[in-house]
Amino acid sequence: MTVPEHISVVYVEDDQRLARLTQRYLESHGVVVTLAADGRDGLAQTLRLWPDVVLLDLMLPQLDGVELCRQLRARADVPIIMVTARGEEADRVLGLEAGADDYVPKPFSSRELLARIRAQARRSRGRAGPSNRPVTVGPLTVDPAAMRVMLGSVELGLTTYEFNLLRVLAERAGRVLSREQLLDLVHGSAEEAFDRSIDVHVSHLRAKLGDDARSPRWLITVRGVGYMLAADRPA
Repeated sequence: MTVPEHISVVYVEDDQRLARLTQRYLESHGVVVTLAADGRDGLAQTLRLWPDVVLLDLMLPQLDGVELCRQLRARADVPIIMVTARGEEADRVLGLEAGADDYVPKPFSSRELLARIRAQARRSRGRAGPSNRPVTVGPLTVDPAAMRVMLGSVELGLTTYEFNLLRVLAERAGRVLSREQLLDLVHGSAEEAFDRSIDVHVSHLRAKLGDDARSPRWLITVRGVGYMLAADRPA
């Protein structure tokens, strides 16, 4: 698969040494990196440049990473990768609940970080999979080419991760997928991932689909197995 050219990244990181080392590595591989040393500057730079991907540290001065993530998600659909030394599962869930698409704990491999940036850029440009044909399940239409989801006449505002998760489920409507399968299909690899990340994104999707979490009709939980998108939803 061809990697998108001229990927632009805003990297919000208060550790200037790490930021510049990472910037140097990424730019040696064709990524244009703009650095921001605090949350407020990160917000301003992102809204000014509209980059392909935002790399976001959790612990930041002025405006912390979680609040910055929430504010960015409310204003833009740019893919957000959390990059932080706080590796506890609760902190990862906190970042995902704020709207992050991916999570890379420090210390990270520069090569892996580059691969994740490229993957998010591909997905945000509608090239996440082998086919870009629309998938229709009842009144729900997932259009990979346009990165658009329509529920009847209403367009849903999804993050990149949510879009790809719903796409995977829609392409296999009526089939139960385990969390591990979903992590593999959406991330490309289950490495460095964790089960609860899927639960968080499914919860977000349910809310946007208008599903009742206690008695969902779109996204069905199969206890002890995983999740399924109902194949027979009426129009």
